[in-house]
Amino acid sequence: MANKVPEDALKELQEIVGGHPDGISAPDIAKSLSEAIPRRTLQYRLKQLVEVGLLRMAGSGRWAKYHLATSGQNAADEPVRQDDDYGRLIGLSKEGQEVRDYIRQPTEARKPVGYNIDFLDQYDPNSTFYLKAEERERLQEIGKPKTAPQPAGTYAKLILNRLLIDLAWNSSRLEGNTYSLLDTRRLIEFGEEATGRDHIEAQMILNHKDAIEFLVGSAEEIDFNRYTLLNLHALLSNNLLADPSASGRLRYVAVGIDQSVFHPLEVPQLIEESFDQLLQKASAIEDPFEQAFFVMVHLPYLQPFDDVNKRVSRLAANIPLIRKNLAPLSFTDVSQRAYTDAILGVYELNDHSLLRDVFFWAYERSAARYAAVRQSLGEPDPFRLKYRAEVREIVAMLIREKVGRKQVGTEVSAWASSRVEPEDRDRFTEIVEDELIGMHEGNFARYQVRPSEFRAWQDVWGSK
Repeated sequence: MANKVPEDALKELQEIVGGHPDGISAPDIAKSLSEAIPRRTLQYRLKQLVEVGLLRMAGSGRWAKYHLATSGQNAADEPVRQDDDYGRLIGLSKEGQEVRDYIRQPTEARKPVGYNIDFLDQYDPNSTFYLKAEERERLQEIGKPKTAPQPAGTYAKLILNRLLIDLAWNSSRLEGNTYSLLDTRRLIEFGEEATGRDHIEAQMILNHKDAIEFLVGSAEEIDFNRYTLLNLHALLSNNLLADPSASGRLRYVAVGIDQSVFHPLEVPQLIEESFDQLLQKASAIEDPFEQAFFVMVHLPYLQPFDDVNKRVSRLAANIPLIRKNLAPLSFTDVSQRAYTDAILGVYELNDHSLLRDVFFWAYERSAARYAAVRQSLGEPDPFRLKYRAEVREIVAMLIREKVGRKQVGTEVSAWASSRVEPEDRDRFTEIVEDELIGMHEGNFARYQVRPSEFRAWQDVWGSK
């Protein structure tokens, strides 16, 4: 390496990285260099320093950050953490262990493979099962709330505030996003970006918030169809793609997979045909957990979009759970390494064993979390559930239009006259007034009101 790369150049890179204990990205390293060098040259030098153990890389792709390698850390992909040996934590099956052992090999030791059309063709809904019968029964047992039958999406709406933060944070974290759970809560509830973080990380989390609200708010309309999946991608990829027109559109360019020997489909016509076939098979699956897992396997494998495919799959996996009022899957405590290895097993081996182990363990964790949340919340008010969308709309409007206390009754009555059933209007007005009276800085975000709008309304509400 010394013959290929000047020692002083390598030393400068180490010094720059050493000055950033929390890690530094390649673009920021480039800005700190005494002399500009081509991007490929910088990437090569950083790769060499990682390979010999002088630097370590946390995250991947655009989220990668470099740190000085220290005792007790490896120099490969990320710091050694207690959950890095996830096999013992999750309790892997024999098949899952075999997948992990294969994927843990260096990429040069793994066989390059292309997209296998037969993998999807051979799946026959309700005859083929990726999840065993006893697994499906167990998931149903732990995921079903012990309540009377309710309209689609009722459970998710009840725990929406918690779900927004949990799922947005965990799904973003699995992409290498460095926001903490507290940072995520502040961003979602107050619109406050974390200091010292890239704007792209805030955008990713806010996109998750919008996408989750779309799924929960449209629980009775969403399904495995083009409308749902394309709009889900558009929401998750908003302001994140190099080509903005690719948001919500199927891919017609070639893509590569970091740290993998898998080469996705490149022919646009085949991508579209396979996407339609995937949706047709997914919508035909009767068991909600098999349906969720099928999508987690095949959406990332197909890579139908330019980017953001795994994020789409994680949220799409929640579609049948939301529709059936089952506990959602928020990927609580799933390590990035476990998820990455499991997805690579699908890409390179067409083997879902490791992903199945991760999915089952993750759902048990998520279901337990939301069972506790559900217990603390008590039974929902059926009237509020019936008019949830209307209450949300009128409250947001009243805040944005800075309506004072004296005008609320008149404004709500006029608004409700064409939108609320006559016998329900008095109670509806009462609920809207209660919401406004109880509004504070910790709960206004659920009405999608900006902090500046809320403060302006507060000034009027407090004086009139």
